[in-house]
Amino acid sequence: MPPILPGKHLWKEESMTNKDIFKRGLIKENAVFVQLLGMCPVLGVTSTAINGLGMGLATTFVLIMSSIVVSLVKSFIPDKVRIPAFIVIIASFVTVVDLVMAGFFPGLHEQLGLFIPLIVVNCLVLGRAEAFGSKNTPFKAVLDGLGMGLGFTLALVLLGSMREILGSLSLFGLKFVEADGILIFVLAPGAFIALGFLIAIINVLKKRFA
Repeated sequence: MPPILPGKHLWKEESMTNKDIFKRGLIKENAVFVQLLGMCPVLGVTSTAINGLGMGLATTFVLIMSSIVVSLVKSFIPDKVRIPAFIVIIASFVTVVDLVMAGFFPGLHEQLGLFIPLIVVNCLVLGRAEAFGSKNTPFKAVLDGLGMGLGFTLALVLLGSMREILGSLSLFGLKFVEADGILIFVLAPGAFIALGFLIAIINVLKKRFA
């Protein structure tokens, strides 16, 4: 049996409606809480909610644009160079995001640092380009990229909010009280702890409302 690429579902894509394609990336196949994809930026940048939002929106833009281009040029790319070609397409849009953020949002760009260029090798982005964008129309590729991207952004914002509230007693930089929070949630171990709690909560809610 051939290996299943990241983000590739066993359902037949042609049997899904446009609404299903969009919705599945939000909760049912959420890249972070369900598939555990792209963990490097998820754990690395989510010390605050604004960092999570910025990283999520940047990844969403790259997801949508690369999926569109891959869908449009898929028939012109030889099979032997398919993956390298997809990486070049993704890298082009990551460069655009990197330059725009550096020019218009220098503070956020400095906070995210190396994680912006690392979107190029994010398995979520390449996985969706290969598993969906290269096999479907541009319109469906947009729906898939938007759904997966928004689900990824939602996960990063939730994780960043939880860590910022518990670690700094603030949200989006707005301080609740002048006091110290729980330091571990600001540090790297706090990312693993917070993510574990969020996954557990979501799994309980999914079972209860399934």
